Amino acid sequence: MSGAEAKGPVLALREAIVTALAGDAALTAMLGGATIRDEVPRGARGVYAVFSETRLRDWSTGSDQGHEQDVAISVWSVEGGARMALRAAARIGELLDGAALTPDGHRLVNLRVTSSETRRDTRADRSRVVLRLRAVTEVLSTRN
Repeated sequence: MSGAEAKGPVLALREAIVTALAGDAALTAMLGGATIRDEVPRGARGVYAVFSETRLRDWSTGSDQGHEQDVAISVWSVEGGARMALRAAARIGELLDGAALTPDGHRLVNLRVTSSETRRDTRADRSRVVLRLRAVTEVLSTRN
């Protein structure tokens, strides 16, 4: 790492996920040119994906600092119903399950899709698929 302050495990993993997903033309086409966002885009239309909640737990050993993360990604479909959100969520799952990402300042031990849930928000007239992931990371040593 350069002179910049080390990134925490959540931010480092999110950035690695964004990078991995941005490289997939099929997914970016489904999501209208973008990949995954930190918040709902203003005036959202079509299909979009956002990071939802994340739970971080210490997974350290006597010699290594590590974390277990439960990450949720919500894929929303404003038009086209649940089918469009399900397709985009399935593609995200294909790209991330078992992926060899390189989070800045951390080593990804494993990344797995653990579940998926589909809901209809009738008030907002949108469908949502929540994709849940489990990641285990270790902090890379900064010692030379």
